[in-house]
Amino acid sequence: MTRFNALFPVWALLLSLLAVRFSATFSSLESGIVPLLASVMFIMGLTLSPADFKRVGGRPQPLLIGLTLQFLLMPIIALILARMLQLSEQLTVGMVLVGSCAGGTASNVMTFLARGDVALSVSMTMVSTLVGVVATPLLCTFYLSETVSVDTLSMLFSIVQIVFVPVLLGVWLSQLQGDLVQRIQPFLPSLSIAIILLIIAIVVALNAGRLAEVGVLTLFAVILHNLCGLAGGFYCGRLLGLDMRQSHTIAIEVGMQNSGLGVALALQYFSATAALPGALFSIWHNISGSVLASIWGRKRDSLEYLFKDAGRREAEE
Repeated sequence: MTRFNALFPVWALLLSLLAVRFSATFSSLESGIVPLLASVMFIMGLTLSPADFKRVGGRPQPLLIGLTLQFLLMPIIALILARMLQLSEQLTVGMVLVGSCAGGTASNVMTFLARGDVALSVSMTMVSTLVGVVATPLLCTFYLSETVSVDTLSMLFSIVQIVFVPVLLGVWLSQLQGDLVQRIQPFLPSLSIAIILLIIAIVVALNAGRLAEVGVLTLFAVILHNLCGLAGGFYCGRLLGLDMRQSHTIAIEVGMQNSGLGVALALQYFSATAALPGALFSIWHNISGSVLASIWGRKRDSLEYLFKDAGRREAEE
């Protein structure tokens, strides 16, 4: 299981290639994305307790820092990159749209796999989604001089359905059946990885037809946008006094946007061309997120092992 988990980025790349080759097969599973994500959220809920959320609520500073970075860094970075690389007007719209969206639910999965602060991640996703109902159209208006209407009830229902209810059910079951959950705990990360791999493959397959239309420059802009968000979230978190675990969590939350919403808004209010950055972001941020989650999770496991081993030796002496 450990080796399977460690090779997560490799599996993600291989499945992405397979999804492009057999796009029709994987695209037919589109309706399964929501229940698949909800099942991963449920699994994560099994690893949490009410004390985790009380801890986040009792120390709101990391949450406030993360939310500020989420809506401050990403749209500004998007606009700067689009202008530096001289992208077309519609591609610039797509970049800013993605940057103005709330954090995506996939960030919760990556935080879980990175052994980060899952309670903080889930809290950030939910609060940023609520804030994003107002913030996303305002940011788009400010940066693009266009007004983007957002279906508030639909967004709220979606985040409640995919994140809030499954996580609460998982927390509730872990309290009700603590012994059973403890026995299956070692298998939960691998099960989550298998599910998110399938989600990545479906997302890649759904966007396979658009990939040929995207120039190298647009791909480069999307990759830079994501990497700048990840780096900015991490280093700003550290500079503002957050610990390593919280900084890793905020990096993932800031760098991984709800690009699906960006695609939907672009198609509804602008053009198919404006939807291309969001489609690419959907693919790339899962790959970059899985790589970081694998590296950080492995390092955290190694450190925990070293501390436990040192404690055991000290006890023996």
